[in-house]
Amino acid sequence: MTPPDAPHNRWSDLDRPPLNGTALRRGLLRPDALWTSLEVVESTGSTNTDLAGRARGGAADEGTVLVAEEQTAGRGRLERTWTAPPRSGLFFSVYLEPGDIPVERWGWVPLLAGVAAATGLARSAGVDMSLKWPNDLLVTVEGEERKTGGILGEFAGDGIVVGLGINVSLRADELPAPTAGSLALAGAVSTDRETLLRAVLRSLEDWYGRWKAADGDAAASGLQAAYAAGCATLDRTVRAELPGGTSLVGEAVAIDGDGRLVLSTEGGLQQPVSAGDIVHLRGAAGGLT
Repeated sequence: MTPPDAPHNRWSDLDRPPLNGTALRRGLLRPDALWTSLEVVESTGSTNTDLAGRARGGAADEGTVLVAEEQTAGRGRLERTWTAPPRSGLFFSVYLEPGDIPVERWGWVPLLAGVAAATGLARSAGVDMSLKWPNDLLVTVEGEERKTGGILGEFAGDGIVVGLGINVSLRADELPAPTAGSLALAGAVSTDRETLLRAVLRSLEDWYGRWKAADGDAAASGLQAAYAAGCATLDRTVRAELPGGTSLVGEAVAIDGDGRLVLSTEGGLQQPVSAGDIVHLRGAAGGLT
């Protein structure tokens, strides 16, 4: 028998038990549900890369969920990497096919995933969550905003793959950066990953259903208002670091109908930003984030 403290024993960290794929499938896969399949793998480079490859090859149906206990080459926006200790978080991707919804509205899907994740985690972990435009999940640790999750969407096949990485049980000495956090460090009442994953996927199913029923109209579905209500970027002075090396400073005043962040600049102009890194300079929470 392998000793319980063997280097690669999947039970070597008793605070981080493995996910039970059978139990997750039993709770989430129903005839009338969005989710059609769910697979848990021990380790992979990136669930987004894997699932996008399946979609491009016609091997993924809408509602496919791929979960990894560990990602060795997880990807964020701008090809940044995302790594964490095995079983310390939720690392998963889903495949969605919005179908007849106009493609120009598909850009709302990653923002929708942010609202769904924040809602599901707030309920199941008992932690206040907020969103940093466009794709970060924030928690408060010792009075400071910290990034505890990120979202990445990419077109693949006839649909879109949306990946989520969420720090659940990371300890202070395991954080990849001073600006990072975890649900545990934010005082979560539960860090049971199966409970959290079920909550996020059910919330995602709910919001996706509302959005599709409104033909992808973010205002009519309530998505635009929900995102704005939970967005920590609004009403703050921010710097938008734009593609091409330019930047723009202004007050974040709105999320428009296309999901863009609207900045009010010194000249009184309102400038929509569709892509870029956002730095919170000052605002209601204070400080630099």
